Formats: sequence, C-alpha cells, structure tokens
Amino acid sequence: MTGMDAFLWEFIGTALLLLLGNGVCAVVNLRTSGARGSDWIVIAMGWGLAVFIGASVADPTGGHLNPAVTIMLAVNGSLEWGLVPYYLLGQILGAMLGAFLAWATFKQLFDANNLDEAGNVTGANKNTGGIFFTKPAHPNNGWNAVTEFIATCVLLMFIAFGPTGGELGPLSYFGVAFVIVSIGLSLGTATGYAINPVRDLGPRIMYAFVLPIKDKGDANWGYAWVPVVAPMLAAVAVGLLSMVL
Repeated sequence: MTGMDAFLWEFIGTALLLLLGNGVCAVVNLRTSGARGSDWIVIAMGWGLAVFIGASVADPTGGHLNPAVTIMLAVNGSLEWGLVPYYLLGQILGAMLGAFLAWATFKQLFDANNLDEAGNVTGANKNTGGIFFTKPAHPNNGWNAVTEFIATCVLLMFIAFGPTGGELGPLSYFGVAFVIVSIGLSLGTATGYAINPVRDLGPRIMYAFVLPIKDKGDANWGYAWVPVVAPMLAAVAVGLLSMVL
C-alpha cells in the first residue's frame, strides 16, 4: 500500500464517518427535524453504524478512521511508521469534509433552528456546536481527560486483543461498531465520547472558521485538547501493552 492509498481511503472513510455521525446529532437536536428529541440511544447507534460504514468503505487501509487506532498499531509494529502521516492527514481532512457535508445536508434545518414557530429569532443556534464536537457534562478538564483515556482504551483493547487480534477487516468492523455503541451507552455522557482526535478536532475547526451557521456559538477551545491528547495517550498505552501480552 502506498502513502497516497492510505491518504485517499482514510480521507473517504473518515468523511463518511463524520457525515453520518454529525448527521445523527443534527437529527436529534435541530428544531424542525422529525427525530428531534430522540434519546441518547439514537446517537449511540448512529455513531456505531457510521463507524461500520466508514471503516467498511476504507477497508483497503484497514479502516482506521481514527489517529488513536493508527498510532496504537504503529506502536505495536502492525503498521509502518512511514505510512502514519498519510493516515493522519487523510483522517483530519476527511473529518473536516464530513462536517461540512453534514452542515450542507441540514442547511435548511440550521436556518430554521434559529427561529421559533412564529418566525422570531431565538438564538438557538448558539447551542449547535455540540452537533459537531464534544462537550463535557462538567468543566473539569483533568477528569474529562481521564474519562476519554478510559473510553478510548476500551475501543483500542477490543481492536488489539479482540477476536481479530489487531487485524482490522470486514468482519471486525461490525464488532467495532458495537463497541462504539457500547461505549456511548455506558461511558459516553460524561464527555460525549470523542475517543478519536479527528472526530472532534476536524468538525470543531470547521464550526469555528468555516460553517456559515447564523448566530452560532463558540468552539470552546479551552476544552479542545482533551479529546485529542487523551485518546493519543491511550493509543500509546494500549500499543505498548499489546507488545508484551
């Protein structure tokens, strides 16, 4: 596999992941959505299925879609370090594109979200950031980093020690999808379970600087390091652990 192959497939797969993942958050939260107010299980299921679809399409590269997965596999020797930059660049750019496509899909709903039924401006779009990036339930970044580290370790340990033994492929994507659902249902509400640096950072960048959502809120950059650093630390930890077990 060439570096360009790695870049292209990870770019496409991650774009699909974020289109569908941000999409399910829009479906649940936007005022004129037919599924507005659907509960947390819809979000967890939506993200799990998004991972399955994105990873399956990106099967030529192993469907990482996540720098934490890529780094973990590089640390334990399952992936050449020379390919890592191509994986990571495809993932972050794909995440940005996916966020843009999610906004484009729901553009009319974002416009209507800022109004009430009578057409009066409510300013509700200031709360739309959570459709694109994660927000913690409590503002303690240290403990939130612990939560993200633990949740990411669950995902990576399934990949490293699960039935496929670190070899990602068509059958394993279905299993990973259910792990994502499980993490979301069991651990997700504390931080929004990014467990993937680009899943959070790419859409956060797009929301802050690109997406033309009227009266949108801020991107909460003070928290942005948590869903990047904590999953990467988990990647190194599980990668090293998988070398000795």
